[in-house]
Amino acid sequence: MLEFCKDILLKVSFSRKLFKKELIKAVRWLNKGERILLKAWCLATFGQVYGDVIMKAFKQISFERVS
Repeated sequence: MLEFCKDILLKVSFSRKLFKKELIKAVRWLNKGERILLKAWCLATFGQVYGDVIMKAFKQISFERVS
């Protein structure tokens, strides 16, 4: 599933809106270990362009799980 999410994110990375939508979906689908790997990969791959989107998506899911 992690590799599938990476493929999707690569394909939609041309659009900030699509990237955000697909990243949030991916974060919800993956287990904790996979989320950590995805976050590291996203920051390494897209951090220059979408760093703010990436951090918000991962913070949002952390907040939802606590609530």
